[in-house]
Amino acid sequence: MAQILVVEDEAAIRRGLVEVLEAKGHRVQAAVTGPEGLHLALAPSRPDLVLLDVMLPEMSGFDVLRAIRAKAPALPVIIVTAKGQEVDKVMGFELGVDDYVTKPFSVLELLGRVGAVLRRASGLPGDDPSGVLTIGMAIVDFDRLILSRDGVARELATKGFDLLRCLLRHKGKVVSRDAIMDEVWGQDSMLNTRTIDNYIVKLRQLIEPDPNNPCHLHTVHGAGYRLEL
Repeated sequence: MAQILVVEDEAAIRRGLVEVLEAKGHRVQAAVTGPEGLHLALAPSRPDLVLLDVMLPEMSGFDVLRAIRAKAPALPVIIVTAKGQEVDKVMGFELGVDDYVTKPFSVLELLGRVGAVLRRASGLPGDDPSGVLTIGMAIVDFDRLILSRDGVARELATKGFDLLRCLLRHKGKVVSRDAIMDEVWGQDSMLNTRTIDNYIVKLRQLIEPDPNNPCHLHTVHGAGYRLEL
C-alpha cells in the first residue's frame, strides 16, 4: 500500500478522500493550503502519490505542481478539481501531471486511476531504458530524469521522459498517437493528441541537430512517430 498526500481545502471532500483511501489500506496525509501541500510533498519522507486540487488557498494547485516538478520530477501527481475545461486539463498535462480527475467523480473511478498511476510509477517493464543513454544530440539519464545537451541540463517534463521511453521501447517502429496515449497517459486519459505533438516538437528541439529536418524522431504521416538512433 502507498503513502498518499491529499491536498484539498474543502473539508468534506478532503475527509471523504482520506476515508476512502485509508479503507483501501493506504497511509494518508492531508493538507489544506498550497504551501502546506508543497511542504509535505517535498519532505524527506515523500509520499508515493499526491492528489492535488487546483483552487487552493495561498498558492494554486498549478503553482504547487510546477514547484513539485522542479524539485521532484518523478513524484506522481493526480489533479482532482472542479476545473474541467479542456484548457485546464491541457495546462495540467503540459506541467507534467500524471492524471486529471474532475469533480464530481466516482469513487471507483478515482481509485482505479490511483491504482493505475501507482502501478506505472512502481516500475516500467524490464526492457525499458535505464541509466544514461545518448540519443541524437542529447545525453539522457533516465534514472535521475536529467536531459543535457552541449553540457547543459535542459528542461523536460516527466511525461517527456515517459514519451521518450515509449518511443525507445519501439525504436525503429511506427508508434501511433493512440498507442502513445495508452502507454504514457493511460487508456482513460481525455488528453487531446495535440499535446503529444507538442512534446514531439520539444523533444526534437532537444535531440535533433536540426529540429526542422529531423533525422532521429520521424513523423510518419497518417500513422504516428518513429524513433531512429
